[in-house]
Amino acid sequence: MKIDNNPCERAIRPTAVGKKNWQFIGEAHAGNRSAIVYTLIESCRRHGIDPFAYLKDVLTRLPAATNWRVGELTLGAWAAAQKRVVTIAA
Repeated sequence: MKIDNNPCERAIRPTAVGKKNWQFIGEAHAGNRSAIVYTLIESCRRHGIDPFAYLKDVLTRLPAATNWRVGELTLGAWAAAQKRVVTIAA
């Protein structure tokens, strides 16, 4: 069995291609913040979740969330809650 990392390479290609264009993205910490956002978006895509729906819901609820409830906003917990909502609605 041949081991390769082609799926990973394909997943990061858009970021690698744009890296030169984004080299001077703004202030010093903007690159770190954009990396976090790209990670969230790609994680959503890999799990079959609409990134816009996830980020819109989580960023709306996050300011009112307590530290005990932040776990509900993780990608896995959020996806499970969405499945339960769809099941209940059906």
